[in-house]
Amino acid sequence: MTVYTPILVLGALAAAFAVFSVTIAPFTGPRRYNRAKMDRYESGIEPSPLPDGGGRISIRYFIIAMLFIVFDIEIIFLYPFAIAFDALGWFGLIEMFIFMLTVFIAYAYVWRRGGLEWD
Repeated sequence: MTVYTPILVLGALAAAFAVFSVTIAPFTGPRRYNRAKMDRYESGIEPSPLPDGGGRISIRYFIIAMLFIVFDIEIIFLYPFAIAFDALGWFGLIEMFIFMLTVFIAYAYVWRRGGLEWD
């Protein structure tokens, strides 16, 4: 159990900081709202006007965000492999090759389908 104590302490500190930040933000943050601050944000592009009562927002923004998250999480799986490379031997190398091949196939599929284009 003593091996996991630093991890538990770090998790508790992160949770305490998150709760503290969310709790204190309404009291310390600025309360000056203007049109630009209340407008939606579309990746630095000038927002297109919406009809009264709301409207549709292009799904492209959400798809690109999800693709970024998916590929980012897949790359995170490389760190444990890099740390335990010596202990895994040939089995780990073959498994990581299969994993990287799967990631590359998914990336090529998204690229061919035009999922990475901003138009």
